[in-house]
Amino acid sequence: MTATRVTVPMLDLAAQYAPLMDEIRAKVNEVFETTRFIGGPEVIGLETELAAYVGAAHGVGVSSGTDALLVAMMALDIGVGDEVITTPYTFFATAGCIARLGATCRFVDIDPQTYNIDAARIEAAITERTKAILPVHLFGQCAEMDAINEVAGRRGIPVIEDAAQAIGARDANGRMAGSLGLIGCFSFYPSKNLGAPGDGGFITTSDADLGHRMAIMRNHGMEPAYHHEFLGGNFRLDAIHAAVLRIKLRHLDTWAEARRSNAADYRRLFAAKGLGDLVELPFERPDVHHIYNQFVIRVPGEKRDGLRDHLRAQQIGCDVYYPKPAHLQPCFAHLGQGAGAFPESERASRETIAIPIFGELAAEQKETVVDVIADFLRA
Repeated sequence: MTATRVTVPMLDLAAQYAPLMDEIRAKVNEVFETTRFIGGPEVIGLETELAAYVGAAHGVGVSSGTDALLVAMMALDIGVGDEVITTPYTFFATAGCIARLGATCRFVDIDPQTYNIDAARIEAAITERTKAILPVHLFGQCAEMDAINEVAGRRGIPVIEDAAQAIGARDANGRMAGSLGLIGCFSFYPSKNLGAPGDGGFITTSDADLGHRMAIMRNHGMEPAYHHEFLGGNFRLDAIHAAVLRIKLRHLDTWAEARRSNAADYRRLFAAKGLGDLVELPFERPDVHHIYNQFVIRVPGEKRDGLRDHLRAQQIGCDVYYPKPAHLQPCFAHLGQGAGAFPESERASRETIAIPIFGELAAEQKETVVDVIADFLRA
């Protein structure tokens, strides 16, 4: 067996921050000097710059990606008795926010190649109670939004994009994730392609009234001071986080290209090892711009868990996104959708594993990852 030459973390934020640290520290000091910790010019600046980057008219900074989803659905008055169509193969927040508002998750299975919601199955899931469609741009690749928007538009249903993993991703027409539906929701969790030094999130829309409503809603629904026409919450983005994100936003496209370059290197290395029959690599839809928030491979059969354990034993970072789809979580047992209800989501949960893809990966690290996988699969 080939010995591991180097260790490879799943993510190396220290390497990302190192060249920016002097600028970030100076900006954080500036925020402290002004003591504008809530709202203020840094938050406003980020909202303006990031909305322009995405191609939306309005941006609203919020406290997390989860709260972005929550505010978006609250702004559309989604609640008890309503249904929201989404995928069961996603981070829990997508479905969890629907349930928190008292609405019902109406799950639709995924496309087995992209892991995104299968757009062809959505219309059959629509009922008279459907209040929104919530596709997820999983792993950094846009869902099939043209097909989704066609169905939604014909049926008069708003579309909320869960773009938590897809900032900078583009569809085949060059449009950015977050500008493809009525509302786009982003996460700035530290591990994201654009990560804050803590929790943070963002909402985009080109509907002025909706953008204003969500901006008020993130501050307890208050406008003017101490006057509340509707309920909101404390969903504000901290100014320090906004200041750091503004610096990092200038580097986002460069970092995404580094991830895309690493993905191309992985494809070459896997091919050179002759692993095509043993490992299924990520599928890119034609002409889309995949930003590889994760590089997820599929190992058919019953080998995924063994591969995960082997990689970790060799000090190679990896993770499973996600080991149990939402419909099989105990908190959704009341929906009555047990094993077999969404077979592609369940198969993906059994067979997929993410390997390191962060932009600062060295050539030797990528080679080591593929060598260790090859050693295991050929053992």
